[in-house]
Amino acid sequence: MPDFSDEVHEAKRDLRVALLAARRSLSATRRADAAASVQAELISLVRRMRPTRMTAYVPVASEPGGPDLPEILRAALPADGEVLLPVLRDDLDLDWAAYTGPESLRAAGRGLREPTGSPQGRAVVAGADLVVVPALAVDHRGVRLGRGGGSYDRALARVPATVPTVALLHDGELVPTVPAGPHDRPVRCVITPSGGLTAVPGVGPGASAGRIRVP
Repeated sequence: MPDFSDEVHEAKRDLRVALLAARRSLSATRRADAAASVQAELISLVRRMRPTRMTAYVPVASEPGGPDLPEILRAALPADGEVLLPVLRDDLDLDWAAYTGPESLRAAGRGLREPTGSPQGRAVVAGADLVVVPALAVDHRGVRLGRGGGSYDRALARVPATVPTVALLHDGELVPTVPAGPHDRPVRCVITPSGGLTAVPGVGPGASAGRIRVP
């Protein structure tokens, strides 16, 4: 009899393959339009929340948000606001360092771009007022599908239940169901180009439904 965890792993793999193929098929115009829409919605949220500290990332390839996302967010923050970007550790966990401008980024493994500043520790994400994460898909429970390393699941496990966690998606990536295992951590909101900011119930593993208010 096949192990349940093997079935979940295979289902996730198949869904990733399909979603990545769909992203690669997007035209440059579609990607640019999606990036502009996602950025506008996220900037609106940041200006309403006025976080002192938030996390983000540098979108690469076909990821929604655009490669200039950290700079756009830094400009939208209050004067004393800080954008933290992930630094991938050897154990695939995430550390965090401040983004201080395009010149502070370097090429890293897996095609990522990371900040060159001093890492502030894995636990610093727990003190963020807003957490923005990448995803390939999110379902209506808030269950998130990443790229399979588990890095963001570990980071999200450190985020208090009252903090907005937002995944950036293309249209069609907010789906009915994402295969989930016991270590998968949900997000509480998504942004899509057509749907804007949407709160998801978040009844997946580790969730606290109904405890978060989207400004």
